[in-house]
Amino acid sequence: MRLAKPTSNLFRARARTDAPGLDVSGLTGVLSVDAEARTADVAGMCTYEDLVAATLPYGLAPLVVPQLKTITLGGAVTGMGIESTSFRNGLPHESVLEMDILTGTGEVVTATPQQHSDLFRSFPNSYGTLGYSVRLRIELEQVAPFVALEHLRFRSLPALIDALDRIIETGGHDGTPVDYLDGVVFSADESYLCLGRRTKTPGPVSDYTGSQIYYRSIQHDGADGTGKHDRLTIHDYLWRWDTDWFWCSRAFGAQNPRIRRFWPRRLRRSSFYWKLIGYDQRFNIADRIEKRNGRPPRERVVQDIEVPLGRSVEFLQWFLDTVPIEPIWLCPLRLRDPQRWPLYPIQPDRSYLNVGFWSSVPVGPEPGHTNRMIEKKVAELDGHKSLYSDAYYSAEEFDELYGGETYKTVKKSYDPDSRLLDLYAKAVQRR
Repeated sequence: MRLAKPTSNLFRARARTDAPGLDVSGLTGVLSVDAEARTADVAGMCTYEDLVAATLPYGLAPLVVPQLKTITLGGAVTGMGIESTSFRNGLPHESVLEMDILTGTGEVVTATPQQHSDLFRSFPNSYGTLGYSVRLRIELEQVAPFVALEHLRFRSLPALIDALDRIIETGGHDGTPVDYLDGVVFSADESYLCLGRRTKTPGPVSDYTGSQIYYRSIQHDGADGTGKHDRLTIHDYLWRWDTDWFWCSRAFGAQNPRIRRFWPRRLRRSSFYWKLIGYDQRFNIADRIEKRNGRPPRERVVQDIEVPLGRSVEFLQWFLDTVPIEPIWLCPLRLRDPQRWPLYPIQPDRSYLNVGFWSSVPVGPEPGHTNRMIEKKVAELDGHKSLYSDAYYSAEEFDELYGGETYKTVKKSYDPDSRLLDLYAKAVQRR
């Protein structure tokens, strides 16, 4: 059993199939917004682009809005989503109040912290192997019309992490509250924290959907800890990374001024770059180009990992010394819920740093060589990685990291006939 979805944000290898999937075309909308209660009832396949469009007129937004417009609410909950509010709001599944889930038995059950609580708490990071959410009720938070930005430059990674830790613990910087927080590392001596503050004050705003590129606007030559200021509308802030898929649009030439000038604005978005990736995977275009130029094929290294904040300098320094990918994205995380989520068991009373890197490197001596090194290093540092992309864990390692016996018990209860794939089979094994 699978979904017949027109889009996906998974980078895992998947077998082609002509078998029909479940028609989810009727599960793509926002069912209702309760502005007074600050909640929304949302169909499982609703994209965050449509969800945000429905809530912003009320001055509200989901507590965490993942970076790409085509990510669905159901996908962010059954997978992993994160963004610049995660240092105070945790992960998307922590703002879910209840879910209607189509299980492997063909039943639709309503899962809450009190009812079918085993399914409710095991659903995050199950990637559709325990069922599919068809309706979710989520919390919303109030937002302001504008976001005032300050990009702090750091010339050492320890200094950046120290500042990040202080902001997480105090909720502010220089006596002013911080509402949004992420960062970018260009090199060991050039990194930035991007601080966002809600504001109702009208004034000029920047536009990074045209010739200007958001991640380049962050950079400046200031001394350690000095800032560069900017302003965006709340809409443009939430989608600031989508226009250029962070920085990945450069792989398609979209950041070349001569090409960008003629690249239609409506096609400067992650969903179109995804189509280009699909053509490349189907016809091996990139590897053919490498071969024609006398270079080896390349290994895809597209990952988001979390390590405890206290171990993050060690990981970042190792990564910059070992993996030839830049820039890399930083997003701090601290869970809201005091209870654990068994399929992604990071500690609720501890700060973590999400590190995102999305590119390719020359192939190594074994399949997935660089990805395997990263998995090993993350495990050494008591971290985890998201499962939306290639994974190489053994079954034993996977069980230890992602729920093990808890997952198997819940799987037997809600999918006893294995009509849905097992999580290890879906996330690691090639089908």
